[in-house]
Amino acid sequence: MSAPAPRTGRQRLVGLLVLGIAVVLLLSSVTWFGSDRAGVGIGQLVLGLVLAGVGGFLYRRARSR
Repeated sequence: MSAPAPRTGRQRLVGLLVLGIAVVLLLSSVTWFGSDRAGVGIGQLVLGLVLAGVGGFLYRRARSR
């Protein structure tokens, strides 16, 4: 098994970073609903879901190469 190409390794790491940010956003969005700021909570949920999709796409694309 050879080492991954630098671009693939970087893409995988960026994908994992974006997935990590998405998890933090999704888990912390609950606090906005508890403080009566549901609009911010919904926005954070949407952004977290979008980032999870992008991060998952990047990670899967890097793994398939």
